[in-house]
Amino acid sequence: MWSKLEPVTLSSECVRLEPLDACHAADLGAAAEDGEIWRHWYTTVPAPNQISAEITRRLRLQSEGSMLPFAVIDAQGKAIGMTTYMNIDLHNQRLEIGSTWYAASAHRTGVNTHAKWLLLRHAFESLESIAVEFRTHWFNHQSRAAIERLGAKMDGVLRQHQKLADGSYRDTVIYSIIASEWQAVKTHLEYQMHKPRAGVARC
Repeated sequence: MWSKLEPVTLSSECVRLEPLDACHAADLGAAAEDGEIWRHWYTTVPAPNQISAEITRRLRLQSEGSMLPFAVIDAQGKAIGMTTYMNIDLHNQRLEIGSTWYAASAHRTGVNTHAKWLLLRHAFESLESIAVEFRTHWFNHQSRAAIERLGAKMDGVLRQHQKLADGSYRDTVIYSIIASEWQAVKTHLEYQMHKPRAGVARC
């Protein structure tokens, strides 16, 4: 059985994931403004003026033991997004990677692949997780495609799982990677991280 997950910094040649802190607020506000991704109705990206409150919320959940939040730092040392371990199940050694968003300019740069490789490697190799979940809105096709590119498999759909602010209901798509699949997923991610791809920006 796990003990409480402790904050940790994870690094690759592309990104650094460091424990989320109030000092990241200014960079993250600019990142949220980049592309105005917070306006997408099917996401829960905080608006620029909500960043400080969102950092406070995530740190509160960390203190309660249900979340371990990270700031995503680019090669220039700027915070360009957030990600978390969440819905942490200490007894069953399961967790979810979620509440992830990046500045629009970081999309299609390799940032997400590197960040997920770091999180998955730590989850399976250091924490010895038995499974890692991903959840997203049925209509968030970009997120679903990104999760599937990682090698995660779809477990199912929770229909009318959550009521959103606009009164609509979210159908939540659940994906997972289990421990026995990690080596194949790791090989796939490392290939994706290093292969040259014409027309795709690299971090």
